[in-house]
Amino acid sequence: MKKILIAVFVCIAALQSCTTKEKESEPIKKALFVIVDGIPYDVIDSVATPNLDQIISQGGIMQATMGGEKDGYSQTPTISAVGYNSVLTGVWANKHNVWGNGIKDPNYHYPTIFRLFKNQFPERKTAIFSTWLDNRTKLVGDGLTQTGNLSIDYHFDGLELDTIKYPHDEGKIYIHLIDEEVSKEAAKTISENAPDLTWMYLEFTDDMSHKFGNSPQYVDAVKKADVQIGRVWEAIKEREANFNEDWLIVITTDHGREADGHGHGGQSDRERSIWIATNAKELNPHFQEVGQTVDVMPSIANFLGLKIQKEQALELDGVSFIGPVSASNFKANLEGSALNLSWNTLSKGEKGKVWLSKTNNFKSGGVDQYQELGEVDLDQATANFEIEVPSKGFLKVVLETPSGYLNYWIVPTN
Repeated sequence: MKKILIAVFVCIAALQSCTTKEKESEPIKKALFVIVDGIPYDVIDSVATPNLDQIISQGGIMQATMGGEKDGYSQTPTISAVGYNSVLTGVWANKHNVWGNGIKDPNYHYPTIFRLFKNQFPERKTAIFSTWLDNRTKLVGDGLTQTGNLSIDYHFDGLELDTIKYPHDEGKIYIHLIDEEVSKEAAKTISENAPDLTWMYLEFTDDMSHKFGNSPQYVDAVKKADVQIGRVWEAIKEREANFNEDWLIVITTDHGREADGHGHGGQSDRERSIWIATNAKELNPHFQEVGQTVDVMPSIANFLGLKIQKEQALELDGVSFIGPVSASNFKANLEGSALNLSWNTLSKGEKGKVWLSKTNNFKSGGVDQYQELGEVDLDQATANFEIEVPSKGFLKVVLETPSGYLNYWIVPTN
């Protein structure tokens, strides 16, 4: 009997040892996202980009849009800083309150992924490599009291302010030179220090398109950006080959362009046309849909295992394209007292719950009170509820699913 017990204990110990070793051998997850400025999908689809193609071959590329709901409450200008902040926060401009490149009054109650990451993993490292200083100092809010004195561990930016080393020539070649330095420093830091969450921003493509429109110069700028992406991609592959690390890379753009390639800012199809490329393995059915700029943040959060607090998750406008997903494209409208809901079903046999709030206290740092309307069958893709319509007419409607939350606002038009 003792021999049997000893054998059992030995087996249990062996299993525990194996489990411990498996846990120890689990790779550390790290993420890099890259924003390359002002490249609509039709351009990235037609220009030779061998480095980007390598990344796509391991994951995929998703056609997407920037600009929120066209003619709706979340319509968002197709402007650079607005796009960057939509990537960073996972919400549209009606929430993050960045409406132009002046970045006059960001609403820091909608946190960036850097803040969420540091709040959960204060000991892990973050990095920003950027051809525009305001990305770190204003959008991310490095060192600001409004962001809880967030501190970015590694940063390389502000070179555009050095007019001695980088004289501002009319042809904007100095921006290309800065992009070069930014990508080299990013690759070097990844190779040597491997930050856990990194953002790289490259600008030259946007400058060439503003100046020359749809042109050989613009195509050449896209090819140059591909070389720069190749540098960080090589650094990632080197890290994965030599260290126990699992890297996600996501590359996107902040907006499309007008038909002639020169401008952007409006709501034409080409100005709203963007794309999201990644090496991610666990892509879900949402990746086969037309995505949105705001999908990047929750996708990176899912990969890194971020646990976003419920009050913040209720506000996210994006849907993760990595990991489990139940539904997308949630919409609501009010006809009298009838609340009509619809969504795209991306799973089978799941149930959801519908919640309603008549306040927007989150905007100013407060908490919204939600009322449960009832359970829905997600397979049905529609639901209807009779509600008491508030005098002000404002409603936040939330669809809770097994994979997260989707939200839609009903905003008075007068």
